[in-house]
Amino acid sequence: MKEKKEKESAKSVIINSVDRSIDILEYLFRQGNDTSISQISKDLDIYKSTVFRTLATLENRGYVVQNKNSDQYSIGPKLYAYSTLPHNDIITESVRPLLQEISDAYGECVTYGILEQEWDGMYANVPLITIESTHNLGLSRKISNQTECYCASLGKCLLAFSENVNLDVYKDAEFTPFTEHTITNYEDLMKELEQVRYQGYAVDAEEREIGLYCLGVPVLNGHGNAVAAISISGPKSRVKGEHFEEKITLMKEVSARITREVYL
Repeated sequence: MKEKKEKESAKSVIINSVDRSIDILEYLFRQGNDTSISQISKDLDIYKSTVFRTLATLENRGYVVQNKNSDQYSIGPKLYAYSTLPHNDIITESVRPLLQEISDAYGECVTYGILEQEWDGMYANVPLITIESTHNLGLSRKISNQTECYCASLGKCLLAFSENVNLDVYKDAEFTPFTEHTITNYEDLMKELEQVRYQGYAVDAEEREIGLYCLGVPVLNGHGNAVAAISISGPKSRVKGEHFEEKITLMKEVSARITREVYL
């Protein structure tokens, strides 16, 4: 009797709008592709106007994205990003030792980060783990925490390989020219991302700070989509200099091991 009353009490405090939001998110996750408001309304037996308002709210917070060509909706990168956060210390326990191998090999700053969509629609890379450089002249935490995707190797990997990223937001975006090497327009960014997809890694060639060079690789899930990325950062003379191809190979190997151990 007591258990029945507790269940009835719990139901009485349920917020219907939140409940509907979760229903729609779970539905979109199961669908796995773009879905129209009409289809969501039909399958979940929710008024179209309610679906529209709920999706507009979720889109504003980055939890769903709208395909501007079809007006259909799918799960947004923010939700995927939160799914990779270090719950139960999985990231710390499984990923940090692998990142340490890169740090031990080259002594540079190693960062493991995920993608997040900001309030203005632009994308940021959010560091989850940072292993500081062991060199006297290493990377400052101020730079290692920078978030602009278009001028960071880690961010470029996330933009190039993540699912449900709306790159159209960069068509009218204001790019900050941190240095003379910074990408400052949509066309150049698209060319850069195409190159990243082709070669499987990205670089920040003094695009954030003169003298600073970063190398990044994506961490993919079982569907080939990025759930995170790894970068090493340091002075151009060290990162781009000796053993550059070797660095790429090791980072890709570590990325593949993270995929197997954490995301499969």
